[in-house]
This record gives sequence, C-alpha cells and structure tokens, in this order.
Amino acid sequence: MKLRIGHSPDSDDEFMFWGLSSGKIETPFKLIHILRDIQTLNEWALEGKLECSAISAATLAFVAEKYTLIREGGSFGENYGPILVAKKPLSNEELKNAKIAIPGTLTSAFITLNCYCKEVLGSNDIDWEFYHFEEIFDAVLTGKADAGLLIHEGQLTYENMKLKKIVDLGEWWTETTSLPLPLGITVVRKDLGIENIRLLSNAIKDSINVALKCREDASEFAMQAAKGLDDAKSQTYLNMYVNKRTIDMGDEGFKAIELLLNKGHQLGLLPKANIELLDSKPINIS
Repeated sequence: MKLRIGHSPDSDDEFMFWGLSSGKIETPFKLIHILRDIQTLNEWALEGKLECSAISAATLAFVAEKYTLIREGGSFGENYGPILVAKKPLSNEELKNAKIAIPGTLTSAFITLNCYCKEVLGSNDIDWEFYHFEEIFDAVLTGKADAGLLIHEGQLTYENMKLKKIVDLGEWWTETTSLPLPLGITVVRKDLGIENIRLLSNAIKDSINVALKCREDASEFAMQAAKGLDDAKSQTYLNMYVNKRTIDMGDEGFKAIELLLNKGHQLGLLPKANIELLDSKPINIS
C-alpha cells in the first residue's frame, strides 16, 4: 500500500521522520514523503488529500471527521513558542492598531495570537496579512507589516535581524494555562482503518526513537533543512521540538490541544469538533 506522508521542510520534522525516510525503520507500506509549508499541509488536510500529515493543532478542529490524531509526531512549546516581533517595541495600544504578518489562519500560532490579543489587549480584531513563513522577516523589515508572527527557526534568529520581541506566545500560554502550547501534530486518515493507523503510528514512534538513538546522523540530515541556524542553534531548535512529548503527547498534551481548540471556538475562529486521539476517549469541542 502506498501512503503519502506530508511534513514541513524544517529541521525538527526532518529529524522526526529520518528513521522512515532513511530506511532505518521498515513498514508494510510504501511511504512517499511530501514536503510542504505548514499552511499548505493544513489546506490539503481540509481536502483529505494525504493519508498521513503533519498539521497545525488548530487545524484539527476542521478535519476531525476525516483524520485521527496520533500520539506521536507532535511539537509542543514548553514555555516557548511562536514569537511576535517588530522593528521597535510596541505598546499594547500600538499593537491593537498594527498590521501583523502571519504564517496562515489555520496555524496554531494564529489562534494563540488571537487568544493573547483577546485576553491581554481586550480585542482580537487583528489586522493581519498572510505571508509564507519565510517571507515574514522581509515583510516586517520593509515596513509592509508593523509586526510579524514567527514560527519554525525564526524564533531563534530574529535578533540577528535586529528585530524586537513583543511577546513569546508559548511563554505567555504556559504562564496562563500551566500547559505546553500545542503547535504541530500528526494525523492519519480514518479510511485507512484502525489497524493500518496503529501500524503507521508505531512506525512514526519508532522513527523518532531511532533518530534520538542515532542523534548524530539524524541531526546531520536534519540540519540540511535548518534555515539560518549554526550547529549550536540547530541543536537548540531540535531539543526544543523533539523530546519525550514528541514520542507521546500524553494526557497533558491532549488536554492542551483540547484547551486551544476550545479557546479558538469561543473566539469564533474554530468549529465545534469531536476530536479522537488514537486509542483514547474522544473529546467534544463545543
């Protein structure tokens, strides 16, 4: 059986799937790895295009009928996460009126930004414009946007661009919820059947484990995708987003997803959804 696995071309995803893409982990499937930016993967998930895909946690609310959430392959911010930056410090009043470059309306970063604006600024009526995540730096530096929402490696490189941090949304989220911030997750299409979903889930867990055991080789492969990071920062980035919660999000990770989706629904940004975590009791987002 041919299965297409979609993931973003950033170093933590490359690290996680190294075991599968290198052939270190054998599966009964013929796996085809498809690399796209997260907004594209989110949009494809709306169509059910790929059998297995990394998506933003927030997108799960839109695709829960088509896809099952698996425990493996998630990225959680443990007191860190997407960062809002600008060329100069912005007051809360200035931020209310700022045009913000975002990496996509389906991203967890965008939903979290709305939560922050509602709870801290009193309104989430954001003036935003979509940019590919690699174009957000330029949008801010050239004045096309007053602020930019950074995901992926940009969280570690913005100071090199002389940009100022307005807020680390992962830090804010953990301070206010005592939970990690759910960012990326991995889902498998339900029409594959439960046994195939379990097989693929186990294969992804094995892929992450073998990468952690063969860290030098897996890191060397992943660093080819590290954008603007030296070796030390590449390792920092991998440590941030590939850890024990990547192998199994656990009850706390699932609870964090539930909270994010509920908050997004209360803001009118996400629909009601019945979320299924493989081999766990479903939760109802309402």
